[in-house]
Amino acid sequence: MHSHPHDHGSSTRAFAAVTLINLAYTILEAGYGFATNSLALLSDALHNFGDVLGLGIAWAAAVIAKRAPTERHTYGWRRATLLSPLANALLLVAFAGALASEAIRRLDAPPQIPGMPVIVVAAIGILVNLGAAWFVRDGHAQDLNRRGAFLHLIADAAVSLAAVLAGIGMLTLRWNWLDPMTALLVGAVVALGAFGLLRDSFNAAMDAVPSGIDKAAVSDFLSGQSGVAAVHHLHIWSLGAGEIAMTAHLVRPDAGDHDAFIDRVVHDLDHRFGINHPTLQIEHGAACEHDAHDRAPHGH
Repeated sequence: MHSHPHDHGSSTRAFAAVTLINLAYTILEAGYGFATNSLALLSDALHNFGDVLGLGIAWAAAVIAKRAPTERHTYGWRRATLLSPLANALLLVAFAGALASEAIRRLDAPPQIPGMPVIVVAAIGILVNLGAAWFVRDGHAQDLNRRGAFLHLIADAAVSLAAVLAGIGMLTLRWNWLDPMTALLVGAVVALGAFGLLRDSFNAAMDAVPSGIDKAAVSDFLSGQSGVAAVHHLHIWSLGAGEIAMTAHLVRPDAGDHDAFIDRVVHDLDHRFGINHPTLQIEHGAACEHDAHDRAPHGH
């Protein structure tokens, strides 16, 4: 009855590829950063290392999500893909603070930095990050786990572009202050990018209604179905990547075609709202104890 369009095997391969690619580039960038004493390269390498950790978490979550349901974990481990971006966002915030602190300290006395190595290594970073983002582009709008990785990589490409521009400025104009200023920009970009991800992943972990679903519209849809006198105990939440669960009690006092009714409504919920794990409870009474319970201040 439900649709499960997501290929967890594809997710696993994508996360494995981008994690290993980013790890190799991080090692290269850190090496050149130490060799040239460039905070722009070192801070970006540190940021990329944080991304490697985050991508590793996302990779692990994609693997864990493949585990079959058990008697104890009846939905399987799909929700690992909701916890992963939360950890990702917290990592990003921590690294943003560390990078900004070091950049501010260096602004007072910026060291002499050779511009050409910064330009070349950062330019490689643009290609690496855009290429890695291409690997995880499919479904990132609906999958928070992929979205976290995708945002990481796009932000990295933007930061690498800023590092290229800083290298050009240091090479041509001898503006050495561009090195710590670029590192400060890294921290700002990371913090801004992390805020939305932190908010969305926290909401998902707290079983909030997914952002793409209008609960009022779902309630109106259910209320408008044949024979439905009342709708209560409507809850909508995310199970994981692109899988939306819903429960609702529907009061149908006079109708008797409940099986056909449920089949039709379940089909429509999936196609109209993307809710592919609905559970509907049919009640015959015109009133129900749940109605009063829902109106209470402590109601569900």
